Amino acid sequence: MSSLSHVLETCLYVSDLNKAEPFYRETLGLPLVSKLEDHHLFFRCGNQMLLLFDPEATAIVQKSPDIAPPHGASGPGHVAFSVPEEDLETWRSHLTSHDVAIEKEIKWGDRGRSLYFRDPSGNSLEVTTPAIWGIGA
Repeated sequence: MSSLSHVLETCLYVSDLNKAEPFYRETLGLPLVSKLEDHHLFFRCGNQMLLLFDPEATAIVQKSPDIAPPHGASGPGHVAFSVPEEDLETWRSHLTSHDVAIEKEIKWGDRGRSLYFRDPSGNSLEVTTPAIWGIGA
């Protein structure tokens, strides 16, 4: 058996898919791959996928064999997006030009920095460098 090598997909739960779609597509620049009205939005992020679900829709048990089991969460989730160190200031400018407030900046010693902000549903998003975890350093 091979070891796990990376996260293929991760998901956040959003209260309003109609507000989430332009934020993730236009503000963050993620390509939309799939959309099911009142259920989900699937975005590509590099070689991974970011899934946005309506938590009420995914909590319903579906009988179809090709639908995932029920799942969901309440409260704000968190995802960190990886960028090169030299792009952090560009991201700061980009986000503020789209009226996205930088909630907090953390300097992780000599390992890098993180910029934290919120999506329209209140999820905590982070733009940071993989060096904060000693990856690619």
